[in-house]
Amino acid sequence: MSHTLGIRQAQKQKTRQALLDAALGLLEEQSLSSLGLREVTRAVGVAPTAFYRHFRSIADLGVALVEEALGSLHPMIRTTVTAADSSDERITRAVELIARHVHTYPAHVRFIARERHGGVQPVREAIRDQLARFAEEVKAELAKDAEAEGWSEDDLLMLSHLYVDQMLVTASLFLEAQEAAAGGEVPAEERERVTRLATRQMRLISIGRHHWLD
Repeated sequence: MSHTLGIRQAQKQKTRQALLDAALGLLEEQSLSSLGLREVTRAVGVAPTAFYRHFRSIADLGVALVEEALGSLHPMIRTTVTAADSSDERITRAVELIARHVHTYPAHVRFIARERHGGVQPVREAIRDQLARFAEEVKAELAKDAEAEGWSEDDLLMLSHLYVDQMLVTASLFLEAQEAAAGGEVPAEERERVTRLATRQMRLISIGRHHWLD
C-alpha cells in the first residue's frame, strides 16, 4: 500500500510541476492576469478539473511560481552578503550571483519583473513578502559590520531595501542583455559592460553608507 501511495504522490508532484512549467512557458508571451486555466491544462494534456487537485486558482499557481522563482535564493543571498574583507568583495559576489541566476532561470526572472507590479494581487503580495524577507536577511548581515555601529534599525532596513531593489535592477540589466542576444550566449563585452554598470551602481549605495552618519 505504501509503495502505491508513493507512486501516486510522485505522479501528483510530477503533474503539479508540469502545470507550473507550462504556465511559466505561456507567461513568456502574456501576463498572469490574462492566463486561462484551460490554456495551462491544455499545454500539459490534463483535464481542467485536474488543475484543482494542485491549485485553487491561477492566482494560487502564480504564488507557487513566486516561491519557485525566489524561495531558493534566500540561503544564497545570505551567503553573498555575509561578512567580507571589503564592500567591493560583497558587491562582486552579489553581481556574480545575479548574473548566474538570470542565465539559468531567465523565465522566472522575467515573471517576477512583470508581475511585481502586475494585476494579480496575491502574486504582488507574495513577491513583496519575499523581497521583504530578503531585506531582513540582508539587514541581519549588515548589522554585523563594524560600520553598522550607531545605525538605527530603521536606517539599516532602509539600506537593505536599497540593496535588494538594486539587485532587482541588476537582474533586469542582465535579462535585457540576454534577450538582446536572442536567448543565446551574451557576448563577453556586453556581459562585462553590464557587470561594470551594476557594480558601479551598488558602489554608489555603499559610498552613501560610509557617509550616512557624517
